[in-house]
Amino acid sequence: MVARTTQHPVFALRLAQARKRAGLSQRQLGVLADLDPTVASPRINQYERGKHEPQLKTAKRLAEVLGIPPAFLYTDDDVLAELLLRWNDLTLRQKKDMLKLAETASPAKRSRKAE
Repeated sequence: MVARTTQHPVFALRLAQARKRAGLSQRQLGVLADLDPTVASPRINQYERGKHEPQLKTAKRLAEVLGIPPAFLYTDDDVLAELLLRWNDLTLRQKKDMLKLAETASPAKRSRKAE
């Protein structure tokens, strides 16, 4: 796995938020995400400081371990980030209901109906 210098500074912030929300140490998160235990803590620390950013495969694994959608790690919109976390906790039926609600509330849909 080759880490690259971060191009998404929000990734560092979101990763730290999600890890703390999950109640995990940096080492625990790294080990659960299948990083080498001898470098798990420093690697997560580098990600959280924005020094490096993991490859997408690793970011997806981190998100999976944290129980969050990968998109949460990359959004710089705080409202969208909160929606992603809440969306992730919904059942499929609830998600379908929310999509219907969003469709009726969408300004684009209302303006098309008015035409």
